Amino acid sequence: MWEKTEFYGVVAQAQDLIPGFKEGYRRFEQHVVLKGLSKGLLENYGRNVAHLAIHFGRSPESLSVDEINCYLYQKTVHEKVCDSYLKHTVFGVRMWLRLYEKDDVAIKIPVMKKAHTLPEVLSKNECRELFKAPKSFKHRFLLAFAYSTGLRLSELRFVKISDIDVDRMQVRVRQGKGRKDRYVVLSLYIKTKLPDYLESYKPETYLFEGNTQGHEMCERSIQNIMFEAVKKTNIRKQVSLHTLRHSFATHLLEDGVDLYTIQNLLGHSQLRSTIMYLHIARVLPKSAKSPLDTLYSF
Repeated sequence: MWEKTEFYGVVAQAQDLIPGFKEGYRRFEQHVVLKGLSKGLLENYGRNVAHLAIHFGRSPESLSVDEINCYLYQKTVHEKVCDSYLKHTVFGVRMWLRLYEKDDVAIKIPVMKKAHTLPEVLSKNECRELFKAPKSFKHRFLLAFAYSTGLRLSELRFVKISDIDVDRMQVRVRQGKGRKDRYVVLSLYIKTKLPDYLESYKPETYLFEGNTQGHEMCERSIQNIMFEAVKKTNIRKQVSLHTLRHSFATHLLEDGVDLYTIQNLLGHSQLRSTIMYLHIARVLPKSAKSPLDTLYSF
């Protein structure tokens, strides 16, 4: 079972104030765990369902379709919350209602269409500028490693020293999104810097450890490393650590790597998630040539 960090804040408030919410959240958490879903999903869905419950002062299973739709309308039109907030709210409420066999209410909650926007991507020159910005060797190494592997933040934190195979030039990613293991490439540049990094910081278990030896670095610390590094550059784009993942995929495509390989490196379950980078990468279209002409060298 996960640590109960999600019981703090808004979820804990809802449990204290709203009759039935604590029991409902217990069911909700149990369902997520038994389905093998992620901690991030539990936190995002749980937090937004708690906001809904606090708004009405009642547990979600007692709400009508009209009440839920009015809440979504207010969030969309008046508060103009982001698409992901609405998506997490809708999916979270649907999951909660089905635990109470209220499928008739769940199916009437509208699907919130997500705006299709392309992610921000750094140029290769901007990446070079970023990686030399921090004074700390550890911070420079972390940013370069994140870009070189294309890992999600949740995956980067839990890379162990034992996951790095310098002989096969691979990094093992354990239980990434969808609870799947995969391998990503180990950069030759990272390989050459790795001995100095290990000697300088002496991590015990995880490649990037926080103040407590043997424990992974927290998300906030890694995000701050990226934020502080960007401030020292001329980069004016709205970027985060995840931008390095987008840049990794885009640069691979521009370097001629095929989409199927990029899909596997990113850990995408479906190719359509990877195809997005075709709209970002600066790849010149190739003119089609009949395979018959290639047989006879025309």
